[in-house]
Amino acid sequence: MKDNGALLSPKIILISGAVFMALAVAFGAFGAHIVQDALTPDRFKVYETAVQYHFYHALGLLILGAVAANYEDSKWLTRSAFCLIAGIFIFSGSLYILTLTDTAWLGMITPIGGFLFILGWIFFAIGVIRK
Repeated sequence: MKDNGALLSPKIILISGAVFMALAVAFGAFGAHIVQDALTPDRFKVYETAVQYHFYHALGLLILGAVAANYEDSKWLTRSAFCLIAGIFIFSGSLYILTLTDTAWLGMITPIGGFLFILGWIFFAIGVIRK
């Protein structure tokens, strides 16, 4: 794997994916063992959605990092990684904070994270097509 020192090199994408996977497991366990009893069933469902999307896109980062390791400096794959990472922070992060603090206005920024997820997968496709 070539590590060109770029901000989001394949190595950094893989490390990010692994860290985000560990965090997804931790947030899932925290939710199942601590948070569930403190939230209404509807609010806990929102928390579970945050964990699910966090997990899916952390796994996506691992796949993306493995693919990027076999490509020469793909700006589209780098853009994809940026979007997936930002999407985890904005989509899942806003839902975690919303459910734990009852800060309803955060629900207004959650779709931005969803849009970044969609954009990230589109950029991934473009990166593979342009190889």
